[in-house]
Amino acid sequence: MNEESLNLSIRKFLKMVGVSSQRDIEQAVAAAIASGALAGTETLPATMTLEIAALKVKVTFDGSIALQ
Repeated sequence: MNEESLNLSIRKFLKMVGVSSQRDIEQAVAAAIASGALAGTETLPATMTLEIAALKVKVTFDGSIALQ
């Protein structure tokens, strides 16, 4: 195993997930505000799950997203 290649591969994956997730969240928030489902001042609970089946890894991260 090449640790440097592994590290770069993980970083590339996490960057892609972060950018894609942020875009999807921003679009969903904008749509919810436009439809009146959200006021735009809420703090929303958020959960993200990372699963790598071949490694039997499943980790859940809990947090919140503040719209204020």
